[in-house]
Amino acid sequence: MTAVTPVRYPDLRSEKLMTRRAWWLVVLNVLIPGSAQVLAGNRRLGRFALGTDLVFWAIGILLIAGLLVARSTVVTIVTNPIVLWIVVAALVFYAVLWIVCTLDTLRLVRFVRVNRVAGSIAALFSIAALVITGGGALYGAWNAGVTAGVVGTVFGDGDIADPVDGRYNILLLGGDAGADRVGLRPDSISLVSIDAATGQTTIIGIPRNLENVPFPKTSPMAEQFPDGWSCADCLINALYTYGEEHPDLYPKAKSQGSSPGIEATSDGVEAVTGLTVQYYAMIDMNGFSQLIDALGGIDIDVKTRLPIGGGQDYDGNPTGVKKWIEVGPQHMDGNTALWYARSRHADDDYHRMARQREVQQALLKQFTPANVLTKFQAVAQAGGNIVETDIPQPMLGKFVDLADLSRKQKITDLELVPPQVETWDPDYDEIHQMVADVTKVASASPSPNG
Repeated sequence: MTAVTPVRYPDLRSEKLMTRRAWWLVVLNVLIPGSAQVLAGNRRLGRFALGTDLVFWAIGILLIAGLLVARSTVVTIVTNPIVLWIVVAALVFYAVLWIVCTLDTLRLVRFVRVNRVAGSIAALFSIAALVITGGGALYGAWNAGVTAGVVGTVFGDGDIADPVDGRYNILLLGGDAGADRVGLRPDSISLVSIDAATGQTTIIGIPRNLENVPFPKTSPMAEQFPDGWSCADCLINALYTYGEEHPDLYPKAKSQGSSPGIEATSDGVEAVTGLTVQYYAMIDMNGFSQLIDALGGIDIDVKTRLPIGGGQDYDGNPTGVKKWIEVGPQHMDGNTALWYARSRHADDDYHRMARQREVQQALLKQFTPANVLTKFQAVAQAGGNIVETDIPQPMLGKFVDLADLSRKQKITDLELVPPQVETWDPDYDEIHQMVADVTKVASASPSPNG
């Protein structure tokens, strides 16, 4: 043994020294992978591992700093599928390197020279630390891979839209998918209008039976229907079907991540509200319950007792009901929330619209960072299965910021239903004024924190 390097050249005859040395090597390997090799083993491996540690620490520090000062930019970068797959490879590599360093550290310990009890504890400590650290890296790689798959599937590479009059307007459609249908058929129509500076959000509910819908002058639908969508069965939710049946009206729709039906509906909604629609998001209501379950359910204060299952008899009374959604505060799973949002047996379409808005707002409250992170895989997979959108990946950072701001404020609702709006003979100039008033008031309202 030398007095200079007892860790590299220990006195093998001293059990006390070897035990102390074992703990030093094990703890250093956990804290700084590669340090044990630099002190007592293969210096080339150790220096490589230490260099890797420094790179990962530097990236982590830059990431934290970036989230504090430019979160939108950082989110945009780290949600890029290419970047995510690089993260997957890097985390897998780091996990393998950690495993190699840990196994080599256990070799360097020389357990036959160490106190048996202390050596057993040190070995168990190393294995537990390896499971936590290496397993954590592999779990992170798995989540990054899931995210890359979802982002690549759901979000496209479309154009980045600037806010119009200081607002982002997203057409939100709820639809039913089925084996006998092409794509999704809109069952609910809303326009989500977001103040680009404050995140203040207004949701404009548009009844599916709205009639005499006009079109912007630049719309292909205006050429087909110069007097508006005013035939006998021309309700606004039929625009989707008409667009899908006449794809020549919107020949570039699919290449832009949309569809002719979506574009026709979007043109109608623009003319109805007087707002410019930048993007759309369509949710498959049949898969909607999966997302709610993935987030752990939602909380709603039920105002009207509603049936789950069954139908109506000739007198309009519920029949064959499996169970009831009772009045009062309720924590709902996905299936219950879906019935709550879609039930038509106890009241009318307009009340159903109000319930859908309640579900949307309750769901938004569940999208907290902590909730999403703890249930990430289920949320990501459920979201990827039920959402279609033309929101481009580069816009994710901006919308994540706006969603966070929106959660801290009260969402404003505007329902274009009787008695405010006569759906069979609407005054669209009056509707435009209503929309302008509510978005102006929403934008002017101070946030709870400011």
